[in-house]
Amino acid sequence: MVRFGELFRLLAIQRILIHHGLDEIIFATHLFRPVRFLFHLLPWNWFGRRTYAPRAQRLRIALEELGPVFVKLGQLLSTRRDMLPEDIADEFAKLQDKVPPFPGAAARRIVERELGRPVSDLFREFNETPLASASIAQVHAATLKDGRNMIVKVVRPGIEKIIQRDLGLMHFLARQAERYSDDGRKLRPTNVVSELHKTLVNELDLMREAANASQLRRNFEQSDTLYVPAVEWPFTTGNVMVMERITGIPVSDVAGLRVAGIDFKWLAEAGVEIFFTQVFRDSFFHADMHPGNIFVRKPEPGKPPRVMLVDFGIMSSLSEFDQRYLAENFLAFLNRDYQRVAELHVESGWVPAGTRVDEFEFAIRTVCEPLFDRSLHEISFGVMLLRLFQTARHFGMEIMPQLLLLQKTLVNIEGLGRQLYPEIDIWRTARPLMERWVKERVGLRGLIKGTRENLPRWLDRLPELPNKVIDLLERLRDGRIQVRSKSEDSEQLRREVRETGQHIVLAIIGSAFILCAAIIYGLDGYSPAMLGGAPWLTWFFGSIGLGLLVFSLGD
Repeated sequence: MVRFGELFRLLAIQRILIHHGLDEIIFATHLFRPVRFLFHLLPWNWFGRRTYAPRAQRLRIALEELGPVFVKLGQLLSTRRDMLPEDIADEFAKLQDKVPPFPGAAARRIVERELGRPVSDLFREFNETPLASASIAQVHAATLKDGRNMIVKVVRPGIEKIIQRDLGLMHFLARQAERYSDDGRKLRPTNVVSELHKTLVNELDLMREAANASQLRRNFEQSDTLYVPAVEWPFTTGNVMVMERITGIPVSDVAGLRVAGIDFKWLAEAGVEIFFTQVFRDSFFHADMHPGNIFVRKPEPGKPPRVMLVDFGIMSSLSEFDQRYLAENFLAFLNRDYQRVAELHVESGWVPAGTRVDEFEFAIRTVCEPLFDRSLHEISFGVMLLRLFQTARHFGMEIMPQLLLLQKTLVNIEGLGRQLYPEIDIWRTARPLMERWVKERVGLRGLIKGTRENLPRWLDRLPELPNKVIDLLERLRDGRIQVRSKSEDSEQLRREVRETGQHIVLAIIGSAFILCAAIIYGLDGYSPAMLGGAPWLTWFFGSIGLGLLVFSLGD
């Protein structure tokens, strides 16, 4: 049910869509196709249509006008290239999360409320003019009492209420789409909205972002390539985060990098290596590595250049299962072993168990083989992964959100690397990391590592083992162990076998009664004797009746 506030918001959304000529697209959807004639009754369509920009561009501009939640939705959808047309996905990737700043005095009040002290007691200097402003929060420069330069990130006031309102409306529209549209049921927009809800709730909690930054900093503490700024935990809450301020050259400033003497080949390969190290060594990666979040510290005497990251609101992690999926699929693809790629999907359960490996193999070969029409260093990991996702989706694979985030980030890293150094061989840079991961987890080395990691837990449980063995043997002896299957197919087969057995038993009993009747009839022809106080004829008809009754029960 749509509440009054959501209805008012829906009308505002409709006005923006009409302004950008998107009402035609809406009426062309399956949901509104039965009432498409209304489109021609709208007054602004009576005298012809104005000339509009391409539809993807209009959609992007409309989302930016609709506000932060819709911008985030577009950014999320830009990762779902398995669902969207290519032109729309490309345009959504350009969405900028920049909005007008809120007053610096309001930011000061939020900081004082959250930290419980006046700003003058917390900082030597606090600049009310923001350095940057986004939909969820904005950033101010500050200096601690000990002279360290920091940034202060403050959550935008009232944003939570706006998010809840727009998400409520999105959930309603997504449910209607799944209810009334076949395409909606197939694309499952409710899952997309739920994913957006989770992302926004996570970004609202700056304690979570601070924890992400700390974890990434710890993972690369010994690295000479990547630097992650430190969090000032005593000054960090859910709505305020204070972090070390870094100074560097934006990676998008190619001229500035060239003046600083940065080796573009080193920088491009460093970006790829950093990303794949996060994925395969740490299973924890920065999922928003676009150029705006990457800086380079220029080399100084005794200090080599380093890549520096900011904005840790969107992070993701991979299970060992996901890592194996990626590593083995990438290596099999590199060897053009499409059968192995298909087998990996079936073995791991990514596609339904009944999927024919040969059909899946042919489909993968069809979409991936054209990629090898170019030099190996020109082949895109991101494009290959997208093609793989699109193919697997047709075979029933449910793509996990973390893999979609990885694919989006991979596209960003590849694009940036090739922009800086077009000759970069991403395969050559990433392959050693993947092969090392496979060697450490498969074969003798993987067995030794797994044993070493699990040995303390095994030793801890070892004293319980004799009692568990004795209990198991006693249960086996007493017949108290039963094998249970949760498979619906097995249970159905078991019911059918049981019912068939019952029918057979009843049929045998019924036949026995009728056979007895025949015997009694034969005996009755020779003697009018009594049996159990009743004539033989009575037993004859009684046996016939019982036989027919039992047969009917058997049917």
